[in-house]
Amino acid sequence: MSDKTTICVVNYKTEELTKLCLRSIRKYSKNENIEVIVVDNNSADSSLDYLRTVKWIKLVERNAEEMNDGSGENIKGSMAHGSALDCGLRAASADSKYFIALHSDTFVKKEGWLKFLLDKFTDDNIMVVGCGKLDLKPWWERTLKRCTDIKEWIRRMNPHHRERANFYIRSICAVYRKDIFEKEDVWFTTGIADGFTIGKKLYYEIVKRGYDTVVVDEFKMANYIDHLAHATMVLNPEEFSTRKKTDKKYYKRLKKVLDRKIVHEILADTSLDQ
Repeated sequence: MSDKTTICVVNYKTEELTKLCLRSIRKYSKNENIEVIVVDNNSADSSLDYLRTVKWIKLVERNAEEMNDGSGENIKGSMAHGSALDCGLRAASADSKYFIALHSDTFVKKEGWLKFLLDKFTDDNIMVVGCGKLDLKPWWERTLKRCTDIKEWIRRMNPHHRERANFYIRSICAVYRKDIFEKEDVWFTTGIADGFTIGKKLYYEIVKRGYDTVVVDEFKMANYIDHLAHATMVLNPEEFSTRKKTDKKYYKRLKKVLDRKIVHEILADTSLDQ
């Protein structure tokens, strides 16, 4: 049996996507030593009703009071998501060696996904394994972007200066050594109050303190994981302000993915909730 891994998914009013995410984990992780924690950010809708029926997850419900920033306003965006991941980290089993931050608009599509990631931890000084992006784009578009991404080439030429290149491993699907969080007193919300996005300042702190990181090629990651970029914002336009052009582009991609045969099969298999 492999070392135990805690997978944390944050839900906020994305019932169908969260179903797809959780059922895909269940389908393609049958022989893995995992626990799955879902932190709900006070959705107060049918997505929370659904989560209460899934018996194999550990559900953490955050109420309105917990989502208040102290001034009467609800915390939103990076702070809401990052603090939810911190909740999941605190709720993780003491015997878990690894902690995976996984977006609810991400789903697994192949057996062996977890081994693929855990095999990258070749020594105890590695803190995090993941990639800088995992956007769902056509192959030709990703290839063109990859070849013309100057920041990416700078990062590859200067692996010890990733902060200058604005690179960091994102929480889309990232695996962390759980014990190092406590040892170094770092969190997913580290730096968010200063304008950093989730996990960015955390990543810089990890590198500064001498820990190693492993960057997974996004093309290789895409063999196992799909990410429906910005899906939460697209599905909740009344709460997230985005440009109409952006909404249209990502909604089109979202619909294309949800129309796939594998997605229909996973969403139709209610036994995966048991």
